[in-house]
Amino acid sequence: MISHPLVDEYIKLFETGKIIVNKERSLLFNIVKEKIYPRDDLYFDDELIDKYIQFTEKNFFPLAKYQKFLTPFIFLFRKEDGEPQFDEFLLTLARGGGKNGFMSSRDAFFISPLYPIRDYDVTITANSEKQGKVSFEEVYETVQRRGLEDHYYLTKMSITGRANNSVFSYRTNNPKTMDSARDGCLEFDEIHQFENDSAVKIQRSGLGKIAHARTFYNGTNGRVREGFYDKMIEKSMKILNGELDDFRLFPFICKLDNPEEVDDMKNWAKANPMLDETTPYAKRLLARTKADYDDLVLEPSGRQEFMTKRMNLPEADLEKDVTTREKLMATLRDPGIDLLGRSCVAGFDYASIRDFASVGLLFKNGDEFIWKQHSFARKQFLDVFKIKAPIKEWEKQGLFTIVDGPSIDPRMLVAKLVEWSKLYNIELVCADSFRMDLLKPLLEEAGFVFEFLRNPGAIQSKVAPIIEDGFANERFIFENDKSMLWYTDNTFVKEDKDGNKRFLKKEPVRRKTDGFHAFIAALYKREIVQESTVGDFLDVIEDWDF
Repeated sequence: MISHPLVDEYIKLFETGKIIVNKERSLLFNIVKEKIYPRDDLYFDDELIDKYIQFTEKNFFPLAKYQKFLTPFIFLFRKEDGEPQFDEFLLTLARGGGKNGFMSSRDAFFISPLYPIRDYDVTITANSEKQGKVSFEEVYETVQRRGLEDHYYLTKMSITGRANNSVFSYRTNNPKTMDSARDGCLEFDEIHQFENDSAVKIQRSGLGKIAHARTFYNGTNGRVREGFYDKMIEKSMKILNGELDDFRLFPFICKLDNPEEVDDMKNWAKANPMLDETTPYAKRLLARTKADYDDLVLEPSGRQEFMTKRMNLPEADLEKDVTTREKLMATLRDPGIDLLGRSCVAGFDYASIRDFASVGLLFKNGDEFIWKQHSFARKQFLDVFKIKAPIKEWEKQGLFTIVDGPSIDPRMLVAKLVEWSKLYNIELVCADSFRMDLLKPLLEEAGFVFEFLRNPGAIQSKVAPIIEDGFANERFIFENDKSMLWYTDNTFVKEDKDGNKRFLKKEPVRRKTDGFHAFIAALYKREIVQESTVGDFLDVIEDWDF
């Protein structure tokens, strides 16, 4: 059994109602008490904890309550090998919460003579040089201001701790220019901008050469969906929900629990724990946040930015986005039924033969609709336009086919239908009439019953209420197909003066919507789908008395 007073003090503030926390932090407190404290194979290094706090508060700033809560876990070690129990930390909170200052002080400490590991290099990686230099320059200026040049050697590109030859530097997020160095600690800043984990994997592959390997992921949420940030949140929630008994990632997530909480200032500390402080900085931060909130009365278009950066909770623009992020995530679940042999309708989107195309099957189970799709993307298009989605990863999962050719051959899509027809009962194939000349002979040859939609605008308007209801009441199931989240998130709803709705692309080239439009085509013919299987029908025949 272990414990630490700084951890206990912070949890007690919550339990006694002196601070308010979001759901994720409340879950973290439970994990600490139920899965970390009971272990007898771990120990807090009190000496290093005290040294770090004294070093920071003498040279940088007084640590906030939440930073003191986190500090012991940075110096929590295993008795077996003396290595940190947590070698990864996710620290995500709202703008102004002190992420960079916390980063600066711990990195300066790691390369100082107070830290016992020699050659413990620390590298910050960010999407831009400007962002990467924020903490670096803070340490640089602190060394000069505090007269610490006897302990640190300064250059414009690196800071070296003289005692242990530990180097602090920064770089931009470009996997092509990285190699696996001898880093002891990696800092990734503004991770919401990372489209994938390429840079993280390359740099982390070099860890282990130096003792006490650690990686910190820092940032506030953003608009890149299905990227690195979302994956880290997904991994974190498995830990916080108690699904993993042994884990090496420590997730500290601060955000509003729901958008409605924004209208009560006392909830803002859920997203920004710095607002729990009474320091002059915290008071200025509260005043700035309040001013930004008040501005929304005159400029309501700024709400999305405010919710994302000040409340760490990206909010769907309900006049434009198809649905909320929460409802999108609810589609990722098991249908609970075996789809083999079941009735379904196929939907096509084949508007362009030079970039993307999608085909999918729509099944029905009670008032729920299950969507199974496969997409095709041209390799040259992906290479040129650098699509912000993990297409290659989705290809490995069987959701995509990357086509290395001048166009996407319609026979590939029909071949996918033929493949599926051996497993499922496809009642009808539904598609936009735009490519009817290419698809019609192929569908006829394959023996499919089909229908082409000649007025897609009118079709979309008719299907719009079904889509709105389906997401709102969690009737749609995409199983584990995250590409459908991407397709849907790339779509916005445009309503004309007569109330008719169209589903359009948020950006014409890189933000593809093909899978979502194939889904629309199938939904238009949803009533054709039967809830019985071929096997059910044969069972009925066997029961007939001839």
